[in-house]
Amino acid sequence: MVAVNGYTNGTTETVWKPIPENDEPILNKFYTPPENRKNAELALQSFVAKKHNLTFSDYEQWYNWTCKEPGLFWEAVLQFTGIKISHGYSTVLDKNTSMKDVPKWFVGAKLNYAENCLLHGRDGRTAFIHANSGNSFKYYDYATLRSDVAHISTSLRKLGVGSGDKVCGYLPNLYETAVAMLATSTIGAVWSSASVDFGPIGVLDRFSQIEPKILFVTNMTSYKQRHHSLIGNVDKIVAGLPSLEKVVVIPFDGNNAEVSRFSCHQKILSWEQMKELAGSSPVLSFEQVPFDHPLFILFSSGTTGIPKGMVHTVGGTLLKHVEEHIIQGDMNAEDTIMFYTTCGWMMWNWLMTVLYTGASIVLYDESPLEPDPHVLLKVCQNTQATIIGMGAKIWDEYAKMNVDFKSIYNLSNLRLALSTASPLKASSFVFINNHLRPQIVIGSISGGTDIVGCFVGTSLNCPVVPGECQHFYLGMDMHAFNSEGESVVDEQGELVCCTPFPSMPSKFINDPKGDRYFNAYFNKYEEIWTHGDFCLVNSKTNGITIFGRSDATLNRGGVRIVRIGTAEVYNVVERIEGITDSLVVGKQDPNDEDNELVILFVKLADGIELTHEFIRKIKLELRTQMSPRHVPNEIYPVSDIPYTNSGKKVELAVKEIIHNKPVKNINSIRNPESLACFKSYSC
Repeated sequence: MVAVNGYTNGTTETVWKPIPENDEPILNKFYTPPENRKNAELALQSFVAKKHNLTFSDYEQWYNWTCKEPGLFWEAVLQFTGIKISHGYSTVLDKNTSMKDVPKWFVGAKLNYAENCLLHGRDGRTAFIHANSGNSFKYYDYATLRSDVAHISTSLRKLGVGSGDKVCGYLPNLYETAVAMLATSTIGAVWSSASVDFGPIGVLDRFSQIEPKILFVTNMTSYKQRHHSLIGNVDKIVAGLPSLEKVVVIPFDGNNAEVSRFSCHQKILSWEQMKELAGSSPVLSFEQVPFDHPLFILFSSGTTGIPKGMVHTVGGTLLKHVEEHIIQGDMNAEDTIMFYTTCGWMMWNWLMTVLYTGASIVLYDESPLEPDPHVLLKVCQNTQATIIGMGAKIWDEYAKMNVDFKSIYNLSNLRLALSTASPLKASSFVFINNHLRPQIVIGSISGGTDIVGCFVGTSLNCPVVPGECQHFYLGMDMHAFNSEGESVVDEQGELVCCTPFPSMPSKFINDPKGDRYFNAYFNKYEEIWTHGDFCLVNSKTNGITIFGRSDATLNRGGVRIVRIGTAEVYNVVERIEGITDSLVVGKQDPNDEDNELVILFVKLADGIELTHEFIRKIKLELRTQMSPRHVPNEIYPVSDIPYTNSGKKVELAVKEIIHNKPVKNINSIRNPESLACFKSYSC
């Protein structure tokens, strides 16, 4: 076995294979929909055309119809995909309620999320594959999953948990985490989870708002192949949640749950005790709940204050996810998906609903890059994954490795590569296409915790264009609005949605009058959802470029104010050799209240100094690649760049620091120690 660069793939092949100097053969030959293709989206289109006696001449006509007729479209999705409801509905969409007041969907319908998720998976088919590393796996089939959900849901009922009660998880991305969530939804209770990346304060900021009855935890976790005890964190969390009646401890990686080591051990049941409580042959009984019954409570990142608790509904979440998985992604029971996420990110909830397709889900909770930077690709190879997904930042890191992965690993089963959390750079599109799998469908998807889904992303019926999301999703009436509130193309604007959609949050926690909800989405345009992202719609390709948060855009004064998306700056700066990461913010101009000075912070590679010559090079690149408006007023070196736990750059917190304002919720930041180096650059 030859180890080059310290890594092997378990064979005698050299693992590090550099990208050839002439990186051209596949370049620009990205996915184009084949002529005689068949997929679920086209089948749905035919279903709708036949049902309503319609003809669609092209994709844009089809998309526009789904937006103009949201009730007919979402009813067609429900019927076409076979979502199981136990009681008929009188109205698909309440058109008498305005968008800002959150209209109801499928009024009268009853259903159960877990029942639908467990509906299609064959008993012997693998439901979950838990990867401990690139070469160590545990397999759980659908029969085992149904049995475990029956045990835990029965035990929850015996503990007095019922419909509408809150159940929380402070857990890694384990098989048992999925079981706990499905068991919770089986009985009509409400699930909320936090990643073990969070410390006790970050968890309590979230869970204390919802007063859970039951908390699922584990005794330890592992990251970068090092075990870390969670017992101290759990004790502090339990002490801060007086509503808790029981704490269920899942032994990490099959180890002893160490129940006696917890200060709160009087409240504790081990996972095995929880299963035994159900008896030997529990019946899987699904509580039928209204379409708008709460399913998940998800929390905002909290970088600007206490995290907002968003209530997502059973029917709305299920319907939106099923549309994204089956219609947009063409997923089916033959797929295996490996999407790298923690269970504190909405992508975990999104991933769990893949069960509805009968497919297999790969779970991996370790570090994606250290100590083995190839581990996710090894997992994909060894599980024969057909779909791979991760945050754009990880894709960027892969692109920087200078490795031709397709010549090392057998990734021939892959058909779809997904990216989210931040805009995927055009260079990463090229890397995935050239060095992972040629002409793979690259889905740069974008949405958010707010909708527990996506506004834009994948379509097998649209071409892949580097740097762009393929299309707005069906049924999502999306536009880019300029400062006058007009829909525009080929210029940057505010990402908005003009008609209701099923996965709007039903409400925010502790917001009885709906003021926080209104201010979050409808304060700018009263009857139009403003998402807070800056985007551009390409009139030639119909693709969408996302430029980052509009509330973190840079406003440069002059004859007219020019709004600059921060991602535009990153796309240029982070291609410059010697810069490993960057962050740009606006700083109030003391001489002009309508202008912001643009401040660029750069993290430099080892041995690189930010000399006057290097600064001139950075400014020249921005001037020539973008415009004079993109050239920062100041450039400073920093030791690290802050990120949220879901992989987003924390621009607003840095902006607060340099304006001498307190950071309102430091616990939402993955590496809060990185903020210290920005204090010396404050006003």
